[in-house]
Formats: sequence, C-alpha cells, structure tokens
Amino acid sequence: MLFKKCSFAGWLLLSVTAIQAQTGAAGMAATVMRIWKDSLVLHPGTPVKWTYDQGVVLEGITALWKHTGNQKYFRYIQQSMDFFVDQQGNIRTYRLEDYNIDNVKNGRVLLTLFKTTGDAKYKLAADQLRKQLARQPRTKDGGFWHKQRYPWQMWLDGLYMGEPFYAEYAALVKDSAAFQDITRQFVLMEQHARDANTGLLYHAWDESKEQRWANKITGQSPNFWGRAMGWYAMALVDALEYYPANEPGRDSLVAILRRTAVAIKQYQDKHTGCWFQVLDKGGKEGNYVEASASCMFVYALAKGMRLGYLPVTYRQVAAKGYAGIQQQFIRKNPEGDITLGGTVSVAGLGGEPYRDGSYAYYLSEKVIDNDPKGVGAYLLAANEIEMINK
Repeated sequence: MLFKKCSFAGWLLLSVTAIQAQTGAAGMAATVMRIWKDSLVLHPGTPVKWTYDQGVVLEGITALWKHTGNQKYFRYIQQSMDFFVDQQGNIRTYRLEDYNIDNVKNGRVLLTLFKTTGDAKYKLAADQLRKQLARQPRTKDGGFWHKQRYPWQMWLDGLYMGEPFYAEYAALVKDSAAFQDITRQFVLMEQHARDANTGLLYHAWDESKEQRWANKITGQSPNFWGRAMGWYAMALVDALEYYPANEPGRDSLVAILRRTAVAIKQYQDKHTGCWFQVLDKGGKEGNYVEASASCMFVYALAKGMRLGYLPVTYRQVAAKGYAGIQQQFIRKNPEGDITLGGTVSVAGLGGEPYRDGSYAYYLSEKVIDNDPKGVGAYLLAANEIEMINK
C-alpha cells in the first residue's frame, strides 16, 4: 500500500535507501581500506607515485568522514598522505617542472589535513602545488595547458584536477583575485569545447590545431567521452563551493553548470539510468554504459541540488542514475564489502602509442573492476545520495 501512495521519484529514493544499507559509501570505503591498506598500488610491482587517482579516492573518503565523523576514515586519509609528505612539505615523486595539472589534484586532501590538524607541512606541500598553477603554461587567451608535454591543449579532465584546489586554496588565503582566473578557465573550456547541438563538451581542444586528433577548423577532439564530461561536472560543483557569495564569476559558473546539467539529463540512458562511454552514441555497436562517468554525473547533480545551484527537479535523474549504478556495476564480496565493475581504465589523446580520439579508440581501452577513479566517484555519489535521503 505504501508504494501506491508514493510518487515515482519517491519510489526511486525509497528503493535506493534500501540498497544503501548493503552497498553504499561505507561498503565501498571498506573495500578501499582492505585492498589499498597502506598506499595506492595501481600496478603491482611498480613503485608507488604521486597520482591523481589516489586523490579521487581520498576525496570520497573525506566526504564520508565529514558525513559520519568516523575517525578511522580520517586516519586513513592522513596515513595515505604522510607516505608522500615530509616535515618540510616536500612531496615524494612530485616534480613541479613537469607542469602536469593532474598532479595538482591531491592538493585538496593536503588542505583538509592542514585545516584539521594545523600541521604546517601540509600547507607547505599545498604551496608547491599553488606555485605550479602560478607558473603553468597557458594558451594565448589564458587557459591552462593540460601538461607541459601536451602544449596548447586544454582538456576537460584538467578542470577537475586544478580548479577545485585553486578555489579552496584561494578561499583559505583570501586571494579574491584568483577567482577571476578560475572563472576564466571554465568559461574558456566551454567556449572552445562545447557543441551547440548537443550541449556536450568535446574531450579536449588544441589551440594550435596541430594534433592529429584535432579538428583543423575548431581544434576540438572528435568525441564526447563520458568520464571527461564527468570530470568537468564535478569540477564545477566542487569549485563553486568555495566561491564568495558576491564574487561576479559565481553566476557564470552556475549558468555553465545548469547548461551542463541539461545535457547530462538528455543523454541519460532511459533503460539503465546510467551513461555511455561515448555519450551521444548510446545505440551504436560496441558502446556500453560506464561506471565512473555515471557516478560522477550522479554526484554533480546531487551536490548541485544540495548546495542550491540546480533545481530539485534533477533529484529524479540522480536517483535513477544511482539505482542504475547499483544494478549495473555493484557486486557484493565474500569479505562483506563491495566491488565496483564497469570502469574504463584510462582514455586520453595523443601520446605514444598515439590515441586519435576516435570512437573505436574509446572502445578499445580496458574495462576493469575497482579502478580508483570509479571507486572515488562512487564514494562521492553514494555519500551525496545518502545525505539527500537524510
């Protein structure tokens, strides 16, 4: 009788709540702390290094710690960063002169540790990452290059790797001028990569138009990769959280987020509630629904609603997406925790061997279990849905 009195959106949320008791953020965190007990070993037998993958996982653990107050999560975060950061704030294996914006991602974890413990070593380490942003090579109109070895290129991935840390750091040290630069990064990325017909953003843009993957007229890469759009959507809600209420660029970012949300909703798969590896080619042979992008979109929509940037009408989209993630990707483990399947291990452009950004390329990369990028995004999505339901 209860279900007859509930709206469809309410039924979805009741269903999700029942699922969470077994497969929510705590279940995923238990997996993380079991399989990556000491540090994030991405490739067994190879040395551990400073990598954004770990930052995504720790961001999810941080959200769970803030939500629950359970100190075991904070201890795990601190232990993970103390492996890299010495008392002088030097970061093991990090090289500023690489100007790789991926390496800035973990700075948010450092800021969390500094604000919580007051230990100066974390601020000194974060200062190095801020120094990298100050010196990061830029396009002619001021956009950060993705990496020194990828000249003249802006990637959607890079907005997530750099801007939320940039915004949180600026808020901490009261650097109001920095917010103008942060806004510029999002505005430029949308200007150069957004497709007017779909509302989606291409994975990357090459100002020089010299890359083989780049359109010779627009400089855009050929396809809409799910996780790239996921990085971008998460970057918007995470950076906006630190914007001063009277900062002029705040309205610009909210408007970009709302346009992005429209496109995310449009390309949600009606059958599974998830999103495809190549977003606009859901019915094409070989394409598949992908876990990390689906988690990222659920997180961005749910957090955007919670913080008031998006209307509550997106609640049904987020709930359907999260229910789909449980159905398509989550498996219970004998240990009592969970596995997240269905995450593409990597996708990029250029490099060696050369990645041409074609549809066939995006479908050629391996799909694996418990990829840290998917795991971190799931933690974030599950935590947001659980907060909404409360």
